[in-house]
Amino acid sequence: MRAALYPNFSKKNALKCAREVCDVLHNADIEVSVSREYRRDFADKDFVFFEDIDEAVRTADLFIAIGGDGTILRCAKYLMGTDTKLLGINTGTLGFMAGLEADQLDKLKLLKYGDYEISRRMTVDVVIHSSAGDKVYTALNEVSARSGSFRICDFDVYSDDYLVGKYRADGVLFSTPSGSTAYALSAGGPVIEPDLECIEMTLICPHSLFSRATLFSAERRLRIVDTTGGEDLIVVSVDGEVMGRITESESIEIMRGKNDLKFVNLIGNSFHESLCRKLCRPIK
Repeated sequence: MRAALYPNFSKKNALKCAREVCDVLHNADIEVSVSREYRRDFADKDFVFFEDIDEAVRTADLFIAIGGDGTILRCAKYLMGTDTKLLGINTGTLGFMAGLEADQLDKLKLLKYGDYEISRRMTVDVVIHSSAGDKVYTALNEVSARSGSFRICDFDVYSDDYLVGKYRADGVLFSTPSGSTAYALSAGGPVIEPDLECIEMTLICPHSLFSRATLFSAERRLRIVDTTGGEDLIVVSVDGEVMGRITESESIEIMRGKNDLKFVNLIGNSFHESLCRKLCRPIK
């Protein structure tokens, strides 16, 4: 078995954690690889393989992302369309998507014996239809469409070509169940168990006396059409990264992703246990 590390050394204690991870895995007879750019940080560990992430995706059975939720999301992008599993170790602030905390590294030895659970997480594919051409991306958490000028914008939302509604708001989020506890939660959306399959639509600061998040079947094909007019643009972000812009009459489509991601759960924590531990009390 080979595990590839994907560390974010901008996070406090991430380097210390990554070096400890290497030792635990080595003692469990699990091969370890790290990107060549970190060769100096692991030069004293002669059992570590050094390979670029594109190579590691082809050779590793498991990726271990060390950092916060943003680190896990960036790592997940490399694993789209592969059978490689993902485990997050939290050295950030919240780390809601992480399977382990930095003080639980001894649990890594369970990987050797397959003593863990796999949680399959659905993704969403997004197609940006604009004058620049069609662009396709995949999101693990959410796709957001919001005003590029911080003004209110107008847009229509369709489900399988049926008009769901005409909206005026700062923007809109289309989230997976995994993303329901991210941006969508802050925007007033519901908490959804990650094992469910659906697409959540949550308006961002709607100019309306009535606004509720809407859940769609994962099989629906959703479409948002910009009706703002003028020169204002709607900015489209995928998992927090700006990927494109649309203007009047241009659109984006959101549908169930072609590929799920496999998250490793080593300690048997239920979703609700993690939810209460990390979100039901102030973060210190």
